[in-house]
Amino acid sequence: MPEVTTPTVTQERESGPRRWQPYHTLWAMLLGGWLFSYADRAITGPVVTWLIDNDHGMLGSASHPHALGGLIGSLFFAGYMLTQFPGGYLGDRFGHRTMLAISLVWAGVATLASGVVTGLIAFVALRVLTGLGEGVFYSNDRSLIAQRTPPAKTSLGMGVAITGLAIGLTIATISAPYLIDWGAEVFGHEDAWRMPFLVLGGATLAFGWATAVYMRRIGGPLKATGSTLRLLGISAVLCAAVMAVYLIADGAGMPSWGVAVLECVLAFVLIGTILARRGARLGAISRNRNVLLLSFAFIAVMWNLWFFSFWSVSIVADAAHSSFQNAALVATFNAGAGILGFPAGGRLSDRAKDRGWGRRPLLIAFTVVQGVLVLVFAAYLQSHEKPSLWVMSVLLFVTSLFFNALQPMAHALLSDVVDAAQRGAAFGLFNLVGEIGAVISPALSGTLFDHYGSWTQAVYIDGALMLVSAVLYVLIREQAPRT
Repeated sequence: MPEVTTPTVTQERESGPRRWQPYHTLWAMLLGGWLFSYADRAITGPVVTWLIDNDHGMLGSASHPHALGGLIGSLFFAGYMLTQFPGGYLGDRFGHRTMLAISLVWAGVATLASGVVTGLIAFVALRVLTGLGEGVFYSNDRSLIAQRTPPAKTSLGMGVAITGLAIGLTIATISAPYLIDWGAEVFGHEDAWRMPFLVLGGATLAFGWATAVYMRRIGGPLKATGSTLRLLGISAVLCAAVMAVYLIADGAGMPSWGVAVLECVLAFVLIGTILARRGARLGAISRNRNVLLLSFAFIAVMWNLWFFSFWSVSIVADAAHSSFQNAALVATFNAGAGILGFPAGGRLSDRAKDRGWGRRPLLIAFTVVQGVLVLVFAAYLQSHEKPSLWVMSVLLFVTSLFFNALQPMAHALLSDVVDAAQRGAAFGLFNLVGEIGAVISPALSGTLFDHYGSWTQAVYIDGALMLVSAVLYVLIREQAPRT
């Protein structure tokens, strides 16, 4: 039987509308969850860049190192994508609180192990396993916020919580050079790359334990045993499938972007099987026109997020011929903008909804502006042999500000167009489809760089995809929220 959780949403008293409320604590804890899980996944990009720059045996000796490095990121998201829908379904059944705690503990253990293993195949497998565990966080986070936050502040709550994404990206990007330098002092130059995974994995594990304690306090015992066993069983099958596709395709000489596409095909075959087995309840979500439009539009969002998150250090370093440390500092302008963008976008979305404008017009406007700014960034890179670090910093910050603001708008709009009992599965399907962008983007972008010797073409593709997503948002029929 599914866990029945009584919503704790209460109206604020008129005498103290700004007092700290229980749902504020929930937002803060989930912000921490986003912070640690995103730091864990984002650290792979800077580490891969360091491995390539230093001709490390794991990647530097490859004939197409950027393509291989991008494929590692893509395979993480293949795992992350595959548990989006099952994670939402398990959350609806065992409780969203339970799945959030499991996700963070899982991520901490897998990230720690990533810093211990030796060999490319073992490292890739652990990155896939990390993705499988982190994949259940998103749908349960969005669902728990919608369940325990006043409806008028749902989008704001989603924006505040997901601000942890930007903080985690910033921490991973800016700390990578220093953690690697520390790793060189402790382990030697050859094993310096291990330190970021050990430090961030340990921090995530500790926060995962704290999250489990908090989730028990706000809703009672967690159904951890049954849900963990179910997730372990699903993940074992999915990890084996992802690695089998990778090894077979790589052995056949398929390009990295082709392997990423195959992983997406695998995802939809497996999810199609789940839909066929679960019947009308989940099938209704997959036939919801608004859910499908939002989901396919979000492919561009996840493409953009993980193109810049994975390769931003390399983009800046290659364009400006700067050092690894300086490139990491500039890249933080892309990551750090979310600290302002996410909550601002959530608040603007709630106000637009309250005034009867709806969330959709604002979402369309922000998406168009962001897409145009990405194209401006691409044109700047193309027209300058050595772009200014200051100009790139400003362009990355402003572009990312609009990009991060539009995300809670889309999340809240999705919450409005589905029944409360199906939110977990709906957010799982939404992020499953959207993660196609995250799976293909790092590998294809790295392949384009190896072919052209420049990131310009990949940036142009990114901007064009964002404008296409704006067209899909136009087709959505916004409606009153359901409870």
